[in-house]
Amino acid sequence: MDQEDRIALFLDYENLALGARDNLGGMTFDFRPIADALAERGRVVVRRAYADWSYFDEDRRMLTRSHVELIEMPQRMGTSRKNAADIKMAVDAMELAFEREYISTFVLCTGDSDFTPLVHKLRGLNKRVIGVGVEKSTSALLPPACDEFLYYDRLEGVEVPATRTRGGRTARAAEPDQRRSEPAEPEPEAPSAPQPARDGDALAVLVAQTVAGLQGSSGGEITASRVKRTLLRKDPTFSESDYGFRTFGELLRHLAERNVVELVEQAEGRAKGDPEVALPEHGDQEAAFALLRSVVQDVAAGDGGVALSGLKNQVRRIRPDFSEKKLGYRTFLQFCKAAATSGAVQLRWHPEADDYLLTV
Repeated sequence: MDQEDRIALFLDYENLALGARDNLGGMTFDFRPIADALAERGRVVVRRAYADWSYFDEDRRMLTRSHVELIEMPQRMGTSRKNAADIKMAVDAMELAFEREYISTFVLCTGDSDFTPLVHKLRGLNKRVIGVGVEKSTSALLPPACDEFLYYDRLEGVEVPATRTRGGRTARAAEPDQRRSEPAEPEPEAPSAPQPARDGDALAVLVAQTVAGLQGSSGGEITASRVKRTLLRKDPTFSESDYGFRTFGELLRHLAERNVVELVEQAEGRAKGDPEVALPEHGDQEAAFALLRSVVQDVAAGDGGVALSGLKNQVRRIRPDFSEKKLGYRTFLQFCKAAATSGAVQLRWHPEADDYLLTV
């Protein structure tokens, strides 16, 4: 238990409830998916939600059953107390950060950019900060400030109401008054397949470059958990589920099968399920450099060299599955520069050709 993260949870409840209602087809906010997601990240020792609870009577019971402390922020007649709730939540979070040093992680459930300074302050106090918000109602400023940001509508257990198509456009399920004014029409069955995953090549590049960067900039072994933490620092909204994988380990095993990375079996003393991650041995890279050299040598006319433009197609005529991305290079030019550094080819800029030329 001593190694578990202690989590303090703060909910800007009006922001979440209205964000879900207005942007997720009128759905009612459910706390359980957030609780489940946090259970995987540590032990929640503080749960507080801030709102004028006279507007959320049903929600009070749901949160109370989940042992959430309800902080009452009543609105005065004809005025808004939104800022008062935000200030109270920020003051309580800072007070807790100083009073309870054992709390290592603060979870701020809101999409409001007004909380960005609080995030920076908590991180400055060496606290990990996780944000949670409805994607369409979350300010673009907030996720990059956090260590990790979870979009509520992507959490396991959140079922967004089905949509239907009208006039070629996809729309949310109609509100009750809209349904009364339209003829009944059958709802299509919800697709059983998951949403399409993001581009697989982009994922391979992201992970390979991350591993390469860790190898070049720091010592020690590079574990799967370390790679995941680094990916979250690059993009706090990163989630393996967006690419169709249930766990980060499953994602790494998929990339290992594609020879993008190598997974080294667990060493003694290392946490179970946290293998060491490395790029494939340089044999593949050396073979790729040798292939490039042979293509340049075959295509070169005299001493003029071969233009970079179109060279990749020449390489793929010999090896159709060639991809510099699998070797951890973002572009073909970056790969050629590495080959030049190794001495496999020579690379220079030619002003008249307005292109790089390669020679051997």
